[in-house]
Amino acid sequence: MPSPLTFGDELRAELGTPQSSRSLDSSPRSLVWSVELSERTAVVKQVVDGPDADERYAREVAALRLAARAEPPVVPVLLAADPGERVLVLEHLEHRHPSGDWIVDYAAALARLHATAGPEDADVLPRWQGPDNADIDSFLSLAAALQVPVGPGVTHELGELVKRLDQAPGHALLHGDPCPGNDLHTAEGVRFVDFEQASLGSGLMELAYLYIGFPTCWCVTTAPQPLLERAESAYRTAWLTATGSDHENQDDLTDACTGWLLRGDALVERAHRDGTDHLARIPHEDWEWGTATARQRLVHRLGVVSRRTTDHTSLSEVSGLTADMRERMLARWPTLRPVPTERPWRGWHSWIEAPPPKTRSTATEQPLARADYARAPRQAGSTRS
Repeated sequence: MPSPLTFGDELRAELGTPQSSRSLDSSPRSLVWSVELSERTAVVKQVVDGPDADERYAREVAALRLAARAEPPVVPVLLAADPGERVLVLEHLEHRHPSGDWIVDYAAALARLHATAGPEDADVLPRWQGPDNADIDSFLSLAAALQVPVGPGVTHELGELVKRLDQAPGHALLHGDPCPGNDLHTAEGVRFVDFEQASLGSGLMELAYLYIGFPTCWCVTTAPQPLLERAESAYRTAWLTATGSDHENQDDLTDACTGWLLRGDALVERAHRDGTDHLARIPHEDWEWGTATARQRLVHRLGVVSRRTTDHTSLSEVSGLTADMRERMLARWPTLRPVPTERPWRGWHSWIEAPPPKTRSTATEQPLARADYARAPRQAGSTRS
């Protein structure tokens, strides 16, 4: 049954009484409606009860107000807010189907979003949190479970990586979940929504999403290397234009990608990020989440990191370990398919369309040889073993 619209007296005094409303599909963490006001259509979002509901609401409001500094805009206009009910009223935007090279415009808009915050905003949002020593232990335990030898310098390299990520400079406004579906492709450009996990930190942590495959997202995708390079160039150009500075160090981007590999909680949707060691589940089970299974996601991330760390002097042993782990996974589960190369037509975000139905593969093609993995066409659905 659709939930009744929450639109209190203060909002009615400011914006008028809604003439009609329509409940939209949303994540379990929020309720969303499309409402018709006297002079406009708007979107009403209510952050629902939960142990962190107040924090999520506060983060979203703070991030929207920081991001409103961008010109042209990179977020919907925040029309009004009711903190008591954790309600936001936002500008309604018309989303268009993204183009085939959508990640280029996405990356440029992401850089402009990141550039809206600075050192003076240090107290507005919490700092971004990266992997920790427990994540290292889980990752190395997975290597042992896969019977992949761990070189003598790997633990030190990963420990230093965690320190570098923890100390990474920057006060960029990080979205926290910049997934396909949380980006609206409008006639006026890309706008981002859903800032419940916003934080401050280095923008490279989210630029890495393009390479590592959108690690916090249901719709993991990859792209050809030339397109990734165009998108990264668009990000760096937009960042330079907005800030006058540049992210020059490619090693920092490689660090960010490796950090996402270590995080087992990036193999499950947010509701299941409860401290469970999800990497420990990989040898015994696979599970679907959106467009790929956990093992598919992990194999993709291992491949990205093994390639990017080849010439990374601080992660040279990690490079060999990740290549060996990927090879072992493909040998042990030879029916694994590559992650999709295309963005799904239907987006998760309720402001666009309903969530995609869960599907299982009905393809009859033979599994790919490991050497052909990176060149494989998109395979619909997901594989379980």
